[in-house]
Amino acid sequence: MKKKSKLIFIACDTSNLNQVKKIISHTKNDELKIIPKFGLQFFYSKNGRQFLKNIKRDFWLDIKISDIPQTALSAIESLKDLKKCKYITVHASGGLEMLKVVKRKVKKINKNIKILGVTILTSLNNKSLKEIGYTDNVDKIVLKQTNLIVKSGCDGVVCSAKEAKLLRKKYKNLFIVTPGIRLPGDNKNDQSRVVTPHDALVKNKVSGIVIGRSLILGNIKKNIRRLIDNLNQ
Repeated sequence: MKKKSKLIFIACDTSNLNQVKKIISHTKNDELKIIPKFGLQFFYSKNGRQFLKNIKRDFWLDIKISDIPQTALSAIESLKDLKKCKYITVHASGGLEMLKVVKRKVKKINKNIKILGVTILTSLNNKSLKEIGYTDNVDKIVLKQTNLIVKSGCDGVVCSAKEAKLLRKKYKNLFIVTPGIRLPGDNKNDQSRVVTPHDALVKNKVSGIVIGRSLILGNIKKNIRRLIDNLNQ
């Protein structure tokens, strides 16, 4: 596999600005295409938004917008000064109309931004879904939500690698990104549906992966080498 052809999104899950700078610096690599991903923790931190306004590197803003269409529009409008933002997430659970209006708004602001629809969070399993009122299993819900995401015109979908294999059979060219990625032997922590980078990118044929704790905890450069070794197996 040509590693540069696949996207590696590194989850900068911290509110510590110095730690974020370290992650960005230590994950520059000639063998992999690595893009930092920032979630709510960093975006809401004291210096987070200002840092993202001035950053010189393309990034993914993973804030999973989910609200009534007008409020979602306002949220997108407020992000237009983040010039290096290349990906923004919205929740499929916000519904078809919300997905459509967000996509239309983003095209007007910056046509280079990709809107990724988030399906079922990787921290949830079938038992969790029943507890919050869903009657279908994970696979069925993810498939239904992906149909909505595609219908809305959004640019891609976020789902676990296990459902990605199912989606790839139906959508041959869909941009699929999978979180819940762990290097072999690492702790699953709060993720229920996890796979290795190799299994996600090679076996399940996803477009990109999100990997956080397996890379940013401990020696980042050594962990990058572990990632490369796993992809080379």
